Parts: sequence; C-alpha cells; structure tokens
Amino acid sequence: MRLIKSIGFPKMHKEECEKRDFLPEFFETLNDYGVDIFLEEGYGERLKYTSDNYLKSNNKLKFDTFENVYKKDLIIVLRCPEPEEICLMKEDSILISMLHYETREARNKLFIDRKINCFSMDAMTNDQSERILVNYKGTSRAGSRIAFQELKKRTNNFEKMQNKIISVTVIGLGAVAANSAKAFEEFGDKEFLYDENGRGIIIHMLPRTITKNYGSLKGVIEKTDILVDASKRPDPSKIIVNNELIGKLPEHAVILDLTADPYNDKVEPMQVKGIEGIPTGTLDKFVIEADDIIYDTIPKSINTTNRRIVVSCNAWPGIDAKECMKLYGMQLFPFIDVILSKDIQDLDINSKNMYERSIVRASLDYYLKNKKM
Repeated sequence: MRLIKSIGFPKMHKEECEKRDFLPEFFETLNDYGVDIFLEEGYGERLKYTSDNYLKSNNKLKFDTFENVYKKDLIIVLRCPEPEEICLMKEDSILISMLHYETREARNKLFIDRKINCFSMDAMTNDQSERILVNYKGTSRAGSRIAFQELKKRTNNFEKMQNKIISVTVIGLGAVAANSAKAFEEFGDKEFLYDENGRGIIIHMLPRTITKNYGSLKGVIEKTDILVDASKRPDPSKIIVNNELIGKLPEHAVILDLTADPYNDKVEPMQVKGIEGIPTGTLDKFVIEADDIIYDTIPKSINTTNRRIVVSCNAWPGIDAKECMKLYGMQLFPFIDVILSKDIQDLDINSKNMYERSIVRASLDYYLKNKKM
C-alpha cells in the first residue's frame, strides 16, 4: 500500500492581488495523519498571518522554498499551477486543485505527459452532480457588488439614467445566477427602499428558451443596464450573446462576467466566451474600460467591435479572500482525509463513503473515460 508521506502547500504567484492561502485553523485538522506538511515560505502573509500563527495551529508544520514545496508527494493549491510549476512536480505525485478539465485540454495533456495524478476541486460533486467544494455566494456577491457600484458611479448615482427602474438581466438559472439575483435584490433594497423618487431594480433571469431566440434576446438586452453572464454552457464553443447585441445595450450599461470562461484558439472547435468579444479580468484588474489594452489579448478571429464596461475576474471568490479560504478549508478536509487514508489506486467509485465516490469522479482519469465526445 502506497501512502502519502509529504504534502506541499505552495503560494499562488500569478497575480499580485491573489491573497488566498489556507488559514491556520485548517492545518489543525491535519495534526494526526503522520505526514510531513510543508508550506511555502511566506505562506499566509498576504492575509496578514505569520509563520507563528501557523505553527500555533500545528507545530509540525515546516516551511520550504517554492521549488521544494512542489516536489512533495501531494500538492494542494487552490488555483491550478502554471505549466512551469507543474514541471517541478515529480512523476506519480498527486495534485488537488481547481483544474477545470472541460476547458483546459492542453493542460490535461501536460498532466498526462508528466504522469501527475489529478483531482479537481471543481469536479468534486455529490451523487446528484452538485458541487461540494464551491463558493457560489462569494462568486456571485463580489461580482454583483462591483457591477452595481460601477453603474452607480458612471450614471452619477443613477441620475443620468432615463429610466428610474434599473434592469438587470441574468443569463442562466443555476446557483451562481440565483445568488447574483439575490445580491442585486439586496443592493437595490439598500439603495432604494426608502427612495421616494420611484427608483428601484428589476431582475430578469433568462432560460435557454429566450437566449436561443435572437429577437426575444434583443428585446431584453435593449433595456438592460447590467448584463450578467452566469450561464453554464454545455458547449464552450457556442456564443450566447453575439457582439452585435452588445451594441444594442445602452451606452452606460455594465457587463458582468461571472463565468470568466477563457478563450482558447488552440483547440478545435475554438473555445469562446458566452458573451462575444469581452475580455476576462483578473484579481489585479476586474473593471475593464472599453479602450483597455487587454482587448489586444483576445484572439483576432473574435469580434470585439461593440464594447461596454466589463466587470470580470478569473477568480471571483478571491475578492473576499479570508472568507473564501475559511469555507474552502472546511469543504476540502473530508477529501484530504480520504486521500491520506487510502492508496489512490484503491479508491472505489462504489464506496460507502460519499467523499471517496466524489474524489474518484474528480480524477482526470475519470473525466477522460467519461467525457462526452
């Protein structure tokens, strides 16, 4: 039986404003497994934690360099490592991270070539296919709050708007969409509940029966002040809102991209965003003006002619980093318990343990064997 002897927790370095590391309290839960746990030097500092804070929670923790942390048996990091970081990992090691298999074919191939055993946090689901490790509220609320603030700022506290009723259009009916709608309701209540000028907010949630019909969609979009993409597309090569329709939005309109799907012209058919021609933001820049140079990074074959202010982030829960990591730590622990208690070759899809069944479904091997062609 091959058991894990060491775990590495690296920091995420791609974006300056990415602060998320697991909190000290999370490491209390790992005290009794008999494994060596290594944190990258400076772990938690961006959340104002010191090494002493971590050692008080678990005095067996050790700190090591960026390169050495990636050479452990098991690597746990929230956002997927960059290709050069993946190449630091040793053959037959294990990675637990947000890996988004469906939209990252090139990266999947790198994992296979490097013989890395992958388990994706975003694929950890219950038997009803509902995600277990997820922060829908954090994703939806952060983005919705910023979009609402941007509309308020750009319309002089809504005074420049001809219509007293703010129209929010949400594409999608899933958990992210529902949480976004709820957030806008709360922001509207706070802003307008005692307003005697008749101002308010109305929220439209669009199912596919509307989005598939150009005429129906056009009629809604022409009256939309905040357009939200919270869709879950079964085919990431299909556009929902084409660029021509962006031109039908009012000039002051804000586009909120909660899905933050990337463009990928390295696959066939090409992977695109649900709203054609908008860029994907980051934690370093999540409000994007119409003339921002980030548009130059969009593949040339994509129509970007019509533009509006875009609020987008490839890591929405990272806006409220500490709350996010407290939640993720609690959600992740049962999966780590399974991985540390059993050889991964013996994991059973029919186990009585729900978390064991889930982690099997979260493996890259399972995805490749069961993906729809």
